[in-house]
Amino acid sequence: MASGRRTLLARTFAMTAVLAMTQAAGMSAPAASAATSDSDASPHGPRSVAAVTYNLGDQAYRLPGGEPAELAATVHYPKDLGATPRPLIVELHGWNATCADRSAAAALDAAEEAEDGEAAAAASQKLFSWPCAPGVQPIDNARGYDYLGEKLAGHGFIVVSIQANGINASSARGDENASVRADLINKHLALWQRLNSTGKGGLAGAFRDAATGKPKRVDFAHHVDLNRVGTMGHSRGGAGVTWHASDRHRSGWPAGVKVRAALALAPAYNVMTEDMAAYEIRKTPFAAVLGSCDGQVGSEALGFAADAAAKSKSDFYQFRIHGANHNYFNTQWSPSSGQVAARDDAGHVDGDPGRCTAAGGPSSDAQLTEARQREAGATYIDAFFRRYLADDHHFDPVLTGAQLPLSPVTSVDVKAVLRERR
Repeated sequence: MASGRRTLLARTFAMTAVLAMTQAAGMSAPAASAATSDSDASPHGPRSVAAVTYNLGDQAYRLPGGEPAELAATVHYPKDLGATPRPLIVELHGWNATCADRSAAAALDAAEEAEDGEAAAAASQKLFSWPCAPGVQPIDNARGYDYLGEKLAGHGFIVVSIQANGINASSARGDENASVRADLINKHLALWQRLNSTGKGGLAGAFRDAATGKPKRVDFAHHVDLNRVGTMGHSRGGAGVTWHASDRHRSGWPAGVKVRAALALAPAYNVMTEDMAAYEIRKTPFAAVLGSCDGQVGSEALGFAADAAAKSKSDFYQFRIHGANHNYFNTQWSPSSGQVAARDDAGHVDGDPGRCTAAGGPSSDAQLTEARQREAGATYIDAFFRRYLADDHHFDPVLTGAQLPLSPVTSVDVKAVLRERR
């Protein structure tokens, strides 16, 4: 999110402590599936990874209000796709500026300092427009999870991080924003379903090397297991994947697609929603991750996830990572990127940059660096998807809190509500 002054969510001043509920006894470790059968030989896993992009146009389709939206994504995948179809994971970013217009960003800062609402609105319009003005590069918000895509692809998954700039620039707000993000996921899944089953459709011949931009042929046909799909959404993307996985909206999944796991990373949702049933997930394993120093969403994000899973018959997890903020999970939103609108959103106690808190929070934690925060988030995201997409039980103790692999770096509060028979 571009600025604390533009945050659309209410913040809370206290983070509810989440206690670990463990099931250390009786855990089995069956042989891993094709997605995870090799040992972790490198930080990204045992397999060599490649990346391509596709972009079917900045105005490939129209949102319900008639505004344009793109169909574009970055794909990380094992170079050797092998003979066994691989699970697909879809990643969806949240709300952030869409256009890297530095003059507009400077004008916005000046306008806010001068409390000039008209000038601020004009500058914001340039930063949150779609398509971007000629000569202005779009912010590739979807590339902010490349580190996660590489890790997951190294463990055998095909990972598609989809671009949602058109939605960010649109008038869609609240529950409608979650709805159109879920629809965007379905549009991409339909493209992958057709490519996988026929080798044809919009994605046929559309791939380009992620590093060079040159056309690249990748034969994904019959290599994607769309019966084992996972979704991960960050910020408003978190509300989007919750909406998408809810029982009410399963009928919108393309034919032949089965979502087996959904994870909301610091979900930013409509705090005024009166229809929580639209987010209720009863049949799909679900997890939520939040940082203790998140300056954009507070403990209500975990409450939202818990409410969504309250009537579930599947497993549910909460992970609260001490010292993590909101933006560092996305490299494009992090200060080291030098990108427009990138910033540290955490609050800081007495101006100490080494200690952080949620906005207005009464307590503080040692703040994680960008790299440490991503390592922490990726640890739990990877474990969750390996468990529910690859049936790999080796990480059950991590998911339940019986093992805390990040203890040398930071503490993580874990809550596991296990409902599925094992």
